[in-house]
Amino acid sequence: MAVNSMKYMQPRPSSIVAALYTARDLGVDVAILHGPSGCSFKHARLLEEDGLRVLTTSLADHEFIFGGQQPLEAVLRYAEETFSPRRIAVVGTCVSMIIGEDLQSAIRNAGISTPAISVEIHAGFPENIDGVIATLEPAAAAGWISADELLRQKRLLASANEVERLRGAASKPYIEPSRGDLKHLAAQRLLALARSGMRGVAIMNAKKETAYMFADELLALHQACPAAPITYIANLEDRGLPKVREDARRIREELRENDLVPVLCGALDEYGANGETLGREIQALSPEFAFIVGVPHAIPPEFLRGIECVSVTNGPRQVEPLKEQGHRYVVVEIDLHPRTLGVTHIVESELGAVIRSMA
Repeated sequence: MAVNSMKYMQPRPSSIVAALYTARDLGVDVAILHGPSGCSFKHARLLEEDGLRVLTTSLADHEFIFGGQQPLEAVLRYAEETFSPRRIAVVGTCVSMIIGEDLQSAIRNAGISTPAISVEIHAGFPENIDGVIATLEPAAAAGWISADELLRQKRLLASANEVERLRGAASKPYIEPSRGDLKHLAAQRLLALARSGMRGVAIMNAKKETAYMFADELLALHQACPAAPITYIANLEDRGLPKVREDARRIREELRENDLVPVLCGALDEYGANGETLGREIQALSPEFAFIVGVPHAIPPEFLRGIECVSVTNGPRQVEPLKEQGHRYVVVEIDLHPRTLGVTHIVESELGAVIRSMA
């Protein structure tokens, strides 16, 4: 295959993993992966830190040929008897989809009473949002979410995908990963700007639970420079799937307890669709510098012209695109996502710790 015909030459998020995370956001407490025991191992372990039990049917090579309906029915019964779950999601894998397993039939035949959905998904889809949609559609059919919420989620997913294609880690076939600028240099410059009396804006546009750490960076700046003329904005409005709304509520309350009450703009699942709105907020404020954490590239660069930007991401492949868009400092919070799974309070970030040490 010629190189110019390839869409990506770097690993991309898996649609199976996206289905698991979406099941968690829907309040599913047991997910069953119908496939080999090693499928999505790392993410399954991480999600168990967040309260989602992930079981597997552990299909072996002979079952790739003869099928695995009976093992799936047995695991469904085991899950109900052992964990008394509120909701179950049976999630397909490459193996079970290729051999044509009927997941919904297994749920019916297992004789369980727990509400359960089947997610027909594999890792061959070009975009991970296919796993999200494949989970949300049966959830809507089961009455777990409304038809309006399903449409809203599809719009948000399309917007997030478009942002990644235009300005994110999917904007080139391959992007060299980078650790970004040294945190002490970015913190030093940010504090100098905040203490200079210049007008600033500090924006959190974070994706779901990553806000538990990104919020800390706004909080650290506020604690270091409480009197600085900085407007704080955060995407913590009360919309979205159950877990997303609960995370936003907890973070809002903790910020308020620490005397930081940001302007609310967008919800935690609207990070990809929030860019234009945030851009207009920036235009109205006319700041001289901006501190943007979470998904900074959602904001179109035309709204940031002439503004010195310090931004924070958790994606090593996001550094190069942000630099190209004119951000002066780009900081990467490595391993942010694993550290924000299973938490219910704001987690101190590396940059936040540096800011506090300098204050």
